[in-house]
Amino acid sequence: MKSVEELKDQLSSPSERLLKDIPKIDGDILILGVGGKMGPSMARLAVRAFKKSGSSQKVIGVSRFSDEGLREELEASGVKTIAADLLKEKELQSLPETRNVIYLVGKKFGTSGNEHLTWAMNSYLPGRVSEKFKNGRIVAFSSGNIYPFVPFGSGGATEETAPGPVGEYAQSCLGRERVFEHFSHWYNIPMLLFRLNYAVEMRYGNLLEIAQLVYNEHPIDLRNGHMNVIWQGDANEIALRSLLHCTSPPKLLNVTGPETISIREVAHKFGTIFDKKPKFKNEEQPTSLLNNASLSHKLFGYPSVSLLQLIEWTAEWVEGDKKTINKPTHFQVRSGKF
Repeated sequence: MKSVEELKDQLSSPSERLLKDIPKIDGDILILGVGGKMGPSMARLAVRAFKKSGSSQKVIGVSRFSDEGLREELEASGVKTIAADLLKEKELQSLPETRNVIYLVGKKFGTSGNEHLTWAMNSYLPGRVSEKFKNGRIVAFSSGNIYPFVPFGSGGATEETAPGPVGEYAQSCLGRERVFEHFSHWYNIPMLLFRLNYAVEMRYGNLLEIAQLVYNEHPIDLRNGHMNVIWQGDANEIALRSLLHCTSPPKLLNVTGPETISIREVAHKFGTIFDKKPKFKNEEQPTSLLNNASLSHKLFGYPSVSLLQLIEWTAEWVEGDKKTINKPTHFQVRSGKF
């Protein structure tokens, strides 16, 4: 992976599996929160899939577009964009009626000290969106943070695991799910709750942070000693294909890679590549936030990009001092305070 352009192309290249499913999706796709970390590549992926399948369906991306240049970049790639603040009722109601909605809106970092906005974004807004798009279907992004910490040898929480959110961010994510669930029952809206942890690409994510710590010879905090990751391109594809699996009441879906990853072992792999000895602090706790995505793998197949490939790409990116997105994941945090 040599450049940002190559990365963007890789993230938005539709697989044969997606090209097989995309013609089955009737109507345009509206992506709410397209300006976040995953939205731009997901929108471009959908556009390319529609074009390759010969469809004239549109992809519409909605965001406040606070990042300079993103709106123009998306428009140039074929995404129709709308600037809107969804917490403003008039702007929400002005959005076009659309059959397929992917809900990426959410607030995590900066929650501490600003809890009221986190709850408004994560738990109030889903009700307003459900009212607006009650005649459509909705794939709503959630988080593995709604689960309790589980033993690292357990294989991870499944969709049957009872929620046990730690901290207000995680609680508000469960609130988001419950509000969507209520309106799915109320209006019979087909929905899927997309419990993701954690999507990575070369510019951000848990793997990048571990690689940077090893490369710069800084200690890695092992309190959360295990994790799951999935290539963002695979997560985007699963989200689009999930539009065909929405139900009322909502379908629950864990989305991540197949491995329970040891952070210590991943650090050693990076150390071998960089010819540096990783440094650590604290000890692994017996539990972590872990997802079991067996159902996702059954429905959609295994991710196309392996963990070893992600490690190699990430190491190459760090060694090449390529551009990154300065949005730390705080994967070390166990208190639920972000």
